[in-house]
Amino acid sequence: MQYMPVTDSMFLIGETRDQPMHVGGLQLFVPREGQSPEELAEEMAEKFHVPTGDVSKLFLKRPATPAQIAGYAAWSYDDDIDFDYHVRRTVLPRPGAVRDLLRYVSLNHGNLLDRRRPMWEAHIVEGLADGRVAVYTKAHHSVIDGVSALRLLQRMLSTDPDDRSGTAAWDARPARARAKSKPKPERKGLLGTLTSAVGQVAEIADQVVGLGPAAAKIAIAGLTDKDYIAPLHQAPSTILNVPIGSARRFAAQDWPLERLRAVGKAQGMTLNDVMVAMCSGALRTYLSDQDALPDESLIAVMPVSLHSDGDATGNAITAISVRLATDQADAADRVASITASTKAAKAAVRGLRPLQALALGAAIAWPLAFTTIPGFVEYTPTGFNLMISSVPGPEETLYWNGARLDGCYPVSIPVEGLALNITITTVSGKANFGITGARAELPSLQRLLDHLDTALEDLEALPPKA
Repeated sequence: MQYMPVTDSMFLIGETRDQPMHVGGLQLFVPREGQSPEELAEEMAEKFHVPTGDVSKLFLKRPATPAQIAGYAAWSYDDDIDFDYHVRRTVLPRPGAVRDLLRYVSLNHGNLLDRRRPMWEAHIVEGLADGRVAVYTKAHHSVIDGVSALRLLQRMLSTDPDDRSGTAAWDARPARARAKSKPKPERKGLLGTLTSAVGQVAEIADQVVGLGPAAAKIAIAGLTDKDYIAPLHQAPSTILNVPIGSARRFAAQDWPLERLRAVGKAQGMTLNDVMVAMCSGALRTYLSDQDALPDESLIAVMPVSLHSDGDATGNAITAISVRLATDQADAADRVASITASTKAAKAAVRGLRPLQALALGAAIAWPLAFTTIPGFVEYTPTGFNLMISSVPGPEETLYWNGARLDGCYPVSIPVEGLALNITITTVSGKANFGITGARAELPSLQRLLDHLDTALEDLEALPPKA
């Protein structure tokens, strides 16, 4: 058995029947020239069945048995994979509209993953009227986070439309081949190994000692900078912050990155700021339509990846809080407020060491650890209203054995007290918005897509800043 880090086990501890803790993704592929959708789906089904000995260890692990005791502290690894269970093939009912695909994802995303098996599934979905083939995948957040999932997806894709070496994200063979081609690091002697270990301990000790000054820095920012949202700040109560059931609704749409970048250039905003401003305008309209817009601005918590380049395993994230300015009717005023808030949050995090950044994220997201306690959500004010994540990916057009990737939409996790999650991936020249919400608590969730489009048009209509 392998020890389970606390950052992994908290996603298992926090899971209930009404609060599944898996992340997912929906990819759309256009068959290559001369290939039918059925042939592409058949090829995927064949290539996704990988010999167990070639499956990455990440996709073999599950909580140790018994799951409610050892399973919160250690991982075990299966010796065999039942691919007929993990890889599923389905055909949408006619007419095969995109809404039928989104309905399929919505219904499946509310189902818990089996903890007595490696906790992942892949669904190959045929029957779209436009001839595309979809792949919906989900994996437990204790195993993988969104950044890692996107990097693993990239490994099975290619920028070459003539490349036919694509397999599956869980196939370890390509990674092994890359590892063999790299020069082997120089072996350290006993003295070198001990010196390295002492250095790592000293580094961690230095970061622990620095927690006090780092906390002081955050506290000072909270007192002196009106634009900074400090930990323990109270967010307004909204229909987004209620107890939820397990049923989900998923909506997805993409916009060309060139449109968002043009707005950013005209308004002096980063690409992330533009996406946050789109969410702000859309949420303001959606909540107004529900007669549920609070007088104060919504607060969003935004995960920040701590992964190093090339690292595609596990969970490594912290968080910042951002004011969405939903209390301001004018789009220009919202832009100014959002930009100031994100700059203040980044300034507070800048210079923090990894352990200190993790501590800040824990201080911001602490309510999530208690949402399953009866009455906590109803009677305890929290510091944020929803989660907005942005996961950058490659800009180039990508292919799987010649089939072009035409959409890459994240499917994320609503939880008790956070009924809505918006996650965005920037892949192949598109900003792909994935909106996952509690089905019963957030009616007409798909209208957020129209509101996002309107919000982008409002941003494009603003006069350029001098």
